[in-house]
Amino acid sequence: MISMLPKKGCLLVAEPTISNDVSFNRAVVLLTEHTKEGSVGFILNKPLSYSINDLIPEIEANFMVYNGGPVEQDNLYFLHNVPDLIPNSIEISYGLYWGGDFESAKTLINDGKITKENIRFFLGYSGWDTNQLEDELEENSWIILENELQNKVISKNSQNFWKEKLNEIGGEYVYFSNSPENPSLN
Repeated sequence: MISMLPKKGCLLVAEPTISNDVSFNRAVVLLTEHTKEGSVGFILNKPLSYSINDLIPEIEANFMVYNGGPVEQDNLYFLHNVPDLIPNSIEISYGLYWGGDFESAKTLINDGKITKENIRFFLGYSGWDTNQLEDELEENSWIILENELQNKVISKNSQNFWKEKLNEIGGEYVYFSNSPENPSLN
């Protein structure tokens, strides 16, 4: 379950010790790119308070939009599991794809051919420069896990995702999974 090196398609689970980081506190990130030049991912469990229809009125769906990370938060990104329907998609792994022809995606959503189980929208992304992610791993900021949900990860209910991942790891992480988000409220 726990791997030693980050790779495209894996999950980065925030260590409980990075609770002072506003962007990544209790985050689960899908790593969509990892090369020697840097890494890119999207936070899977930080829903925003509006839907895709609020941002793109032509899309007649109320799919939730997520905070993908602190970089370029004025840009919309999407992950999906229907590359046969959305041309020009970039394969991540496990049947997961990044981006593609947005006009096709809009039409297919409006036609009911793509559902919220097939696509997830993000404002912004998580990015790391050369060796930055490796440095954070050495500082024990992240736990690397295989994405056992594969292409179903985009339809996963995000509310307790971080807690579930810590419980899967077990040991002392079970204790942390049950701690309040703000320890001063304990």
